[in-house]
Amino acid sequence: MNTVLRHRLLWPAVILAALLLTNLLFTDNFFAVQMRDGHLYGSLIDIVRFGAPLILVALGMTLVIATGGIDLSVGSVVSITGALACLRISGMDDQNAVSGVVAAAGLALVLSLVLGVWNGFLVAGVGIQPIIATLILMVAGRGLAQLITDGQIITVNSGPYKLIGGGYWLTLPFGILIVLAVLALTAALTRRLALGLLIESVGGNAEASRLAGIRSRGVIIAVYTFAALCAGIAGLMISSNVSSADGNNAGLWIELDAILAVVIGGTSLAGGRFSLGGTVLGALIIQTLTTTIYSIGVPPETTLLFKALVVTVVCLLQSPAFREKVFHRRRRPVTAPPAAEEKVKVPA
Repeated sequence: MNTVLRHRLLWPAVILAALLLTNLLFTDNFFAVQMRDGHLYGSLIDIVRFGAPLILVALGMTLVIATGGIDLSVGSVVSITGALACLRISGMDDQNAVSGVVAAAGLALVLSLVLGVWNGFLVAGVGIQPIIATLILMVAGRGLAQLITDGQIITVNSGPYKLIGGGYWLTLPFGILIVLAVLALTAALTRRLALGLLIESVGGNAEASRLAGIRSRGVIIAVYTFAALCAGIAGLMISSNVSSADGNNAGLWIELDAILAVVIGGTSLAGGRFSLGGTVLGALIIQTLTTTIYSIGVPPETTLLFKALVVTVVCLLQSPAFREKVFHRRRRPVTAPPAAEEKVKVPA
């Protein structure tokens, strides 16, 4: 029982369950999942579908934070990849051509990989602080996205491209299947192989890991590249869901939600150990919170304040020091066992 109470995923799971139950009070049949036209529909399905891009970005952010870094540029990468893919598709004679859509999406993802390598090079190669290195691309990336779209919203009418973020396959939204595939691949690489241990070693003590023979520069570049790739896939999903690319607003502030999801999931911003399952729970909490805000009728001008308050409560509940102080959990002093009485031999 004590092991369950001390588990790092307990409080995120409790908060997620509480938010879901709150929605049940305001929305009838909130937990109902129906089959229509061969597809699954329901509020729970929508939460996962709309939260899929955030889950992807948060997965990449988890590995970056595990190395002791941060990536503020993922929102700009989301915008750039969506803009480039939509620009290429809009210039096609047949926007429903699968080969053309695959080529456009592939080109956008290649660009996201290049941007990730650039971030990793600035951090690991040049030695710039991660928050500054990624802030450069965060600012410049929005300008690049606006340059790609020429300051306009590019609209497309492509069935194959729509599948990425708004289509269904095997009765499930295709975005959910993409998230499951990326999550499974990430878990296999970090938990079945030594990569996860290397990441935690670099985040725990970069100098000690270097002295131990770990190529920390390569690990850091790899995690920033992976984070950019996840952001690129999320950018394709977001733009395909609305069949358009907005270089100014696409992915705006998603980097902050991703960081919150990672922190809520129990990963320390100081680096070291990380939890992929906790990150997924954190992202689902944020998406469910957004759904809850709309369900209970919170005024739009106070949405961000309400969201900040709830996230603050979640983080406080996860803090062992806060729980110990509030619930008066004092550790019992450890007392040494009574010393055995020495037998004194009295001489005859």
